[in-house]
Amino acid sequence: MVTLSRMMRRRKAKSLLDKVVLITGSSRGLGLAMAEEFGRRGAKLVLTARDEKELERSRQLLLERRVIPASYVLVVPADLRKAEEAEYLIQRATEHFGQIDILINNAGVITVGPVENQTVQNFHDVMDANFFSGLHCSLAALPQMLGRRSGIIVNITSIGGKVAVPHMLPYTASKFAAVGFSEGLHAELRAKGIHVLTVCPGLMRTGSHLNALFSGDAPREYRWFSLAATLPIVSTSASHAARKIARAVISETTEIAITPQAILAARLSNLAPEFAAQAMSSVNRLLLPQSVSQSTGLRRGAEVRDQEWMPASKIGLKAGSRYNQTG
Repeated sequence: MVTLSRMMRRRKAKSLLDKVVLITGSSRGLGLAMAEEFGRRGAKLVLTARDEKELERSRQLLLERRVIPASYVLVVPADLRKAEEAEYLIQRATEHFGQIDILINNAGVITVGPVENQTVQNFHDVMDANFFSGLHCSLAALPQMLGRRSGIIVNITSIGGKVAVPHMLPYTASKFAAVGFSEGLHAELRAKGIHVLTVCPGLMRTGSHLNALFSGDAPREYRWFSLAATLPIVSTSASHAARKIARAVISETTEIAITPQAILAARLSNLAPEFAAQAMSSVNRLLLPQSVSQSTGLRRGAEVRDQEWMPASKIGLKAGSRYNQTG
């Protein structure tokens, strides 16, 4: 005899069947992991990123892994920092599949280094990628969602949007903006039939450290960041994060954090802001590299791996290979 709870689980599992899910930044990392998870649940996928070759590789990976039939995936290269390209993306996806049921704003970049070695342009570039890309896509998709009074918008922010993380100020500033936008969007759209989910992940093993950008003493900045982003005790797997996001979409949760560390940090920041601030200051003073007088500008993680610790190297390359970070 099938129990009521089992029937509910089956019904929820089918709730993504044939839904059109647009995932930005889906050529690699968490975006690709989410594409795999939503594809396995029967969704139709729209994949988008700036690099057309990386997008095609991600599509091929999904097909090789038998995640999704070819007719269920559309690839649209776009630079979502530009409003007109976000509008084109939404138009192209709608023309192809009929509508967009779920928009996942995931596109972004990570810049690591002390504030003394960051430039104003670094802040502009990260804000464009991490905040304005999501804003552009949300505003472009809203008219059709409002018209039918249904739809889901998922904003992948960060625990860095709840707690100010040292040596990641451009990233942190952009994610604080993304959290505020997402929470405000939920408040305005809930009564209009549109659900907004704010996702605040902690560190995840996506291989993203290989494509993150480092300033200051780039090799040493890369060393601490790559270790934190790959150790199982500190970080979580991309597949686990993707599953948790999919479940939150199905249950229409308002906000989730992915890792226990992220949940603890967010609560600590709210309940004991002075203690949280002192803790981050101590991390900066005791564990992170000093600034340098002559910065060489931004350098990609894969270019400065000489001083990487072995655990990060082995685990990180495995994650990078699975999630299209090493091509």
